[in-house]
Amino acid sequence: MLFLETLSLPEPPDSGPAVDEDLMLRIAEGDQEAFKQLYQNTDRTIYSFILSILKNPQDAEEVMQETYMKIWTSAASYHSQGKPLAWMFTIARNLCYMKFREQKHQSDFGLEDFDGLETGEFCPQIENAADKLVLKAALETLKEEERQIVLLKNSSGLKHREIAELLRMPLATVLSKYNRAMKKLEQYLREE
Repeated sequence: MLFLETLSLPEPPDSGPAVDEDLMLRIAEGDQEAFKQLYQNTDRTIYSFILSILKNPQDAEEVMQETYMKIWTSAASYHSQGKPLAWMFTIARNLCYMKFREQKHQSDFGLEDFDGLETGEFCPQIENAADKLVLKAALETLKEEERQIVLLKNSSGLKHREIAELLRMPLATVLSKYNRAMKKLEQYLREE
């Protein structure tokens, strides 16, 4: 099951994603290697954060690309605050909310998503649909903050203290919300 695989990811090294002021300065100067390093250091964390908000992998991938494009084009406007990752999260969060506004009046599925069903052809949109639906339903039982914490912990492999710092919450709150969320997910999966 997709969700259980996500929960069994190996722990990363002791430090969180490596993003420092020097790296941001190099990106602001147009250093593509620095940008590549930033992406490699933060892609899982940023994706997990975006997914925790949007709850849709395709939308999350799209917003993630937009986020990194915005980081590349706006790096010169970054002002040293000691927390480049928090700045990146702000960009990602704003793009997520823009995505919500864009989709406000659109339906989740269009007829074009189901081409080939009547002819018996393979339809990639339905592949692993059961696992995806269970994962989505399980995550929807959580409050937004709980979902963010669970995905940042289990998809990105961040430590609780790193999550607390990124989300600007007390460590005790993060621990409490994580434990409560995991109990909710376990109960939901047992009932399913």
